This record gives sequence, C-alpha cells and structure tokens, in this order.
Amino acid sequence: MTIDEIREEIDRLDSELLRIFNERASLALKIGEIKKGLDLPVYDPAREKRIFTRMSAENTGPLDDQAIVRLFERVVDESRRLERIKTVGDH
Repeated sequence: MTIDEIREEIDRLDSELLRIFNERASLALKIGEIKKGLDLPVYDPAREKRIFTRMSAENTGPLDDQAIVRLFERVVDESRRLERIKTVGDH
C-alpha cells in the first residue's frame, strides 16, 4: 500500500469512529434520562472500572492496555459530561 492509500483507510476509520462516538453518546444520553428519572448519580465508578477492565482484556494491540484505558477514560468522561448537561438542562 502507498502512504496515500493508508491515509485514505485511516480517514475511513476516523469517520467510522466519529459515527460510533456519536452513537455511543446518544445512548449515554438515554441512560442519563433513565438515571434522572430514578434519581441515580451520573458517576458510577464501578461501571467505569468494568468498562476499563473489559477493554483491557479484549485488547490485542498494538496499543498497550494503559493506552486503551486512557482512550476509554476520555470517552467515558465525555459521556458523563453529556449526561450531566442533560440532567441539569432539563430541570
């Protein structure tokens, strides 16, 4: 493959990641609505730990487990932020 072909594939994957991130965020907003109705906190450290543990266990590289956890920490943090905005914004 040429550099341009590899970059095209990266661009395609980036677009797919963007779609997946937004789909995940939409689901997080739904969870936020349910939590709000049940008067549950947005932050669920046990759930987050399960996500990080599962993603590390499923990781086959080349990214190491710490890199995967850092990436998912960011994704989960943004999901939590959206849940908080939705919870506060609908009062």
